[in-house]
Formats: sequence, C-alpha cells, structure tokens
Amino acid sequence: MRQRILSFAIYGLSAGIGVVAFVYPFLVPSLQSAALGQVHTNDAPLMLTALVGLCFVVLLLEVQGQAVNAKFVALLGILVSINAVLRFLEVAIPGPGGISPIFFLILLTGYVYGGRFGFLMGALTFLVSALITGAVGPWLPYQMFTAGWAGMSASLCRPLVRLLRAEGRWFEVLTLAAFAALWGFLFGAIINVWFWPYATGPADQYWEPGISFLDTLRRYAAFYLATSLVWDALRAVGNVLLILAFGAPTLRALRRFQQRFAFSYEPAYGSETLTSHRAYHGAGEFHGAEGACGHVAPGGTRRRTGAR
Repeated sequence: MRQRILSFAIYGLSAGIGVVAFVYPFLVPSLQSAALGQVHTNDAPLMLTALVGLCFVVLLLEVQGQAVNAKFVALLGILVSINAVLRFLEVAIPGPGGISPIFFLILLTGYVYGGRFGFLMGALTFLVSALITGAVGPWLPYQMFTAGWAGMSASLCRPLVRLLRAEGRWFEVLTLAAFAALWGFLFGAIINVWFWPYATGPADQYWEPGISFLDTLRRYAAFYLATSLVWDALRAVGNVLLILAFGAPTLRALRRFQQRFAFSYEPAYGSETLTSHRAYHGAGEFHGAEGACGHVAPGGTRRRTGAR
C-alpha cells in the first residue's frame, strides 16, 4: 500500500510540474524579451531531467513490487520500442497534416492497463523516438507531458464502457475512437502553449502581458483556428481510422497479455479457509489467494483471471 501511495504521489508530482511548465510564462512580466528561437532553452533541460528522473523512479517502484509488475515493465519497454519505430517511419515518410500512428498504442494501453501505464507509455514514447529521430529540443518535455496525459486520461473511458456492459463489443471501439479524435485536437491545442506566449504577430491572435484571462482565451482561440485546426483535424481523423481498423484485435491482444500476467491460486479442496486475499489493480494487476499460513495451500491449483 505504501508503494502504491508513493507511486501515485510521483505521478501527481509529474502532472504538477507539467502544468507549471506550461502556465508559468504567462506569469513572467519580462516574457517578450526572449526571442522565439530561444524559447525555453534554459528551463527545458531542467524539466526534461526532472521528468525522465521521475519516470525511472516510478519504474523502479513498479519492479520492486509484485513479480507481475516486472513483466508489465518489460511489456512497456516492448510497446515503447514499437511506438518509437512507428514515429521514425512517420518522420521518414511523413503523412498529410498531423496524422501520426503513435497515439493509437498510447491511448489503448492507457485504457487497458490503467492511467499510470498510459502516462509512462506516452512520455517514454516521445523520449525514445526523439533520441532515434534527432528531434530533441526545448519542445520535447512538453510533448512528453502532453502525451503522458493522453495515455493517463484514456482510463476515463472505462466507467462508461462498464456501465453499458460494452467491453469487447463494437461500442467500446467507438468510444475509444471518439476519445482519440478528442485528443487529436487536444494534443495540438496544448502543445502550442509551449511557444505561443513568446510568438509575435497580429494583435488579435497573440498574447501580451497585462491582458485579461478571457482575452487570452479569445486570442488563443483565434490563433488556433488560423494555424492549427486543419492540422489537428487530420490527426484526429487518423486516430479514428486506426482505432476503427485495428482497435478490436489490438484490445484482444493487450487483454491476453494482461490475463497471462494476472493469476490467482485456489486450494484444490474446500475444507481450508482463506485468511488473506490480495488484489492489486491497475497496470500489472495481481489477484491472489493464500492459505492459512500465508502460503499457497498444498495441492492448490493455478487459475488465470482477467484484471479488473
């Protein structure tokens, strides 16, 4: 329990650092003294170091937990590698607009394995792929934060799917496709904020110190509609098409891995009473029942169960 609390605290700290990183330029009075080409050149390395360090701390905590967690960490490494290769192909053979294949796995793994897994999947995907493609720059930590939030939020689709008892049905895929379309726009809208306070241009589309919060939103909306809407719309369309085409088989494959890593031991005879019952839910869920002495009862059988 203590490890789980510490793990959640680290995720919360990561999210807090990300929010502060995006909004603090609006609070700096001498903001416009920085040239656009030098945006975040001083603070980006610090944020990147902090985010990567927090990710590795979380991975160490997960590995030191149940043995099943180590298997999920290994699975995370495989999935991140797949996504990094997909992004390399995206850079080598660019598609139209913002279409990208990497959000497909980020959202589906966050949905199946939980928000913590999804956050690591998103953040590490951009880190590893940036090292491969040479896309390391002051924008990288902002991409990592935003992709991590996308993966973390995918688990919010679970209550609706469970409420409608749609798991494994077509409605589940449609729900995830709609959520992926939403993040097609959100990713671009959030990422723009890393440089927008420093940019210059038409007064009705760019920020300047001293304007009100509502005026800031109005100007950013005008900037987004003029510069990013079409690009992000293509990303949203690409996300939807990928999930509609490959979502169902990918969900089945991810759940098969989940079931292999989550199992329970049950006594072969019914006379013994179970004195302890442990359930660990989330990424690498573990469901186990032990005998009276805290060990697997003699003659026990092993039964795999799906994580809840």
